[in-house]
Amino acid sequence: MSPKFWWYTARSSGIVAWALAAAAVIWGLLLSTRSARGLAKPAWVLDLHRFLGGLTLVAVGVHLGALAADSFVPFGWADLFVPGASGWKTTPVAWGVIAFWLFLAVEVSSLARKRLPNRVWARIHLLSFVAYVLATVHYLQAGTERTNPLLLLLVEVASAIVLGLTILRLLVPRRPRRQAVRPASTAR
Repeated sequence: MSPKFWWYTARSSGIVAWALAAAAVIWGLLLSTRSARGLAKPAWVLDLHRFLGGLTLVAVGVHLGALAADSFVPFGWADLFVPGASGWKTTPVAWGVIAFWLFLAVEVSSLARKRLPNRVWARIHLLSFVAYVLATVHYLQAGTERTNPLLLLLVEVASAIVLGLTILRLLVPRRPRRQAVRPASTAR
C-alpha cells in the first residue's frame, strides 16, 4: 500500500462527501419546490434524496477515518469531532465539524420522522442549508483541491442551483394542505 493512500483517501472522500451533500440538498429542493414534477415521480425523488443524505454521512465517515489514519496532518479524534479542537486550520476544520453534526442531526431526525411532530422535523431539516454552507466553506478553506478550476466550477454551479431553488422555494407559496371536510351536524 502506498504511504499516501490515506492522504488520497481523505482528499477524495472529502470531495465526494461535499458533492453528495450538494446533490442531497438539490434533490430535497427539487422535491419541496415540485420542480421535478413531470420529470420523475415524487416518491422516486424522495427516495433518491434520502439515499443521497445517508450516503453523504458514509462518505464523511470515510473522510474522518482517513484523516485519523493519515500521518500528513496528525488529527486526533477530538480534532475531528470537537469544533475548534484542531490545531491545523482551526476555523475551517471547525466549520466542517459543525457541518457534520448538523448533517447527522438532519439524518437522525429524518429516520425518526414518524415519531416527531412535523414542525419539529421541518425545523431540524432546515439545518441542512446551514450544513451545506458550512461544508462548502470548509472545502474552500481547508480542502487541498480548493484551487482546482474544475472543482471550483462544480462548487459554483451547485451553489447557484441551491441558491436558485431556495429562492424559488421562498417565493412560490406552498399549497395549503387539504382539510378533511366534516359534515355539518344537524343535532345541537
